[in-house]
Amino acid sequence: MDFFKFFSRTDKGSKDVAKDRLQLLLIHDRANVSPKFLEMIKGELIDVISDYIEIDESGLEIKMTRTKREKDGATVPALVANIPIRKMKENVR
Repeated sequence: MDFFKFFSRTDKGSKDVAKDRLQLLLIHDRANVSPKFLEMIKGELIDVISDYIEIDESGLEIKMTRTKREKDGATVPALVANIPIRKMKENVR
């Protein structure tokens, strides 16, 4: 997971970068999730998914974000995983 990419400079203005960083910190704080916890989740996801799919671990990204619930429109923390798949494993069933 390249968690620190979020803190790198981009084409955004400093105001937008600061706003994005603050939002990320607030999300992690409200969800009570540490970077160490996200790394633990990442490791366990790799273990489980690797039984069925060959994945590119170097490209795996896991992050906390906010999303709106459909039923009431409330904004809640969400775990988002981007898992690059190399190929499906045969003889899994």
